[in-house]
Amino acid sequence: MEKLLNITLQNRKTLLNILENTPKDILLKIPKGYRNNIWWNIAHVTVTQQLLVYNLSNVPMLVPQELVDKFRKGTIPDSTATDEEIKRIASFLISTIERTEEDFKKGIFTEFNEYTTSVKVTLKEVGDAIAFNVFHEGLHLGAILSLRKALVN
Repeated sequence: MEKLLNITLQNRKTLLNILENTPKDILLKIPKGYRNNIWWNIAHVTVTQQLLVYNLSNVPMLVPQELVDKFRKGTIPDSTATDEEIKRIASFLISTIERTEEDFKKGIFTEFNEYTTSVKVTLKEVGDAIAFNVFHEGLHLGAILSLRKALVN
């Protein structure tokens, strides 16, 4: 599990760099032919990891419900973000993964509610959720890089 969490942490460092070094107007813009923006993708992976690992394990999530409700699967970006929201997501990008590693080592994930993802992968335990999250975040990093290319060219 340590390797999977390390991969996630490295991905999150990349996302944090993008979030901190992309002008806000670019973060929020939805290019023609796309359904979301860079900002939504970064916030979405942050809350999805919490839903997959913590919520499905019946452990309180580390991010507030208001962010979960705004960025979970099925939501659409409203092309707005306050500086406070951006700072909050930035603070959660690294801290939630570091905390997940600590919590995993402590053995707090003792329960798990089986869940079948939209790509038909059934998660039966927290290790499955952590592994699937690596795949999920990789998909969204690809989307972010595509969005960035469409916006800066």
